[in-house]
Amino acid sequence: MILEAVTNDARMSRPGSSPGRPPREIPPPLELECLKALWGIGEGTVRDVREILVGNRNLAYTTVMTVLDRLEKRGGVSRRKLGRSFLYAPKVSQDAVRRYAVKELVETFFGGSEEALRSYLQDSPTPGKSVLESPGSMDPELL
Repeated sequence: MILEAVTNDARMSRPGSSPGRPPREIPPPLELECLKALWGIGEGTVRDVREILVGNRNLAYTTVMTVLDRLEKRGGVSRRKLGRSFLYAPKVSQDAVRRYAVKELVETFFGGSEEALRSYLQDSPTPGKSVLESPGSMDPELL
């Protein structure tokens, strides 16, 4: 995984990622949830992040600790000691992750053409109406 740090455009790499395959720049779902929690509170302990995530699902303390440790090793968050705990803070901005997500969407589904994405969005159904309900949509059985 590669993330862009806002301050110095540094990139994080995923240990063990295959050299032939391009690294994914968007964090996996649980890492993204931890980042969202930290973006909301600025900085926090494992316990703080876990409390925010418990509303979505019941995660063990050690699971959240492992995810934050991985994010720190790859440069997505910073960590500093405070008493017996570590305080984590995001090093990558929400905007940077959004840019990567849009970039991946454009490259994967629109052949790298931002214009194709714009055209698709202009032609999509009205807000609130599912893309699957629109004429010419994919057969739901194929999904």
